[in-house]
Amino acid sequence: MTDQTQRRRIAIDIVSDAVCPWCYIGKRNLEAALADLPDIEVDIRWRPYQLDATIPPEGLERRAYMQRKFGNRIDEIHQRLTQAGAAAGLDFAFDDIERSPNTLDAHRLIRWAASANAQDAIVERLFHDFFVAGKDIGDRNVLLDAARDCGMDPKIVGDLLDGDADKESVREEIASAQSIGVTGVPFFILDGKFALPGAQPADVLKRAIGKALEKADEPRA
Repeated sequence: MTDQTQRRRIAIDIVSDAVCPWCYIGKRNLEAALADLPDIEVDIRWRPYQLDATIPPEGLERRAYMQRKFGNRIDEIHQRLTQAGAAAGLDFAFDDIERSPNTLDAHRLIRWAASANAQDAIVERLFHDFFVAGKDIGDRNVLLDAARDCGMDPKIVGDLLDGDADKESVREEIASAQSIGVTGVPFFILDGKFALPGAQPADVLKRAIGKALEKADEPRA
């Protein structure tokens, strides 16, 4: 890193879905990249995306859903993801996941967590609940437990979940991401200008952050 990129601030928007294993891996890779950039202040904002918005609110039985989606490739896919997760320090427990949830309410919770300065904590908790603990993150009680443990007011969150607050806002934000070409997640947007799709390795993320900061330092014409 050059002196120009020292002690700078950068915003990183991460378009993600709470049931995307590559998004969890991408989160870990970003954390590793930022650990090597201690002089940079980072504003991370988690943005919603639904890999399958057609899943009903009550969710679907996981194994049957995955078989319809991937056929006989399920075990091969899970094995590859387990290896990739282990490399990032994650212990995926795919066999413990019983339901595939609709993630709209999870994204509403993530959105509300921003005002409580708990967004990253909530995202981490939901990833862990789903991929490691096998919990149904479409379940109201699971979301309330996550909110409480991450310092949010469960009464307020419960009241919001019981209504339609921010459902359309989340859907509109997803549509906005799709309109700029996001077709898969994770999708990183650096400083609102530079896009980086996929669960990139830590060194790639680190270089991209450096380049984004260097570009911001260039004098305007």
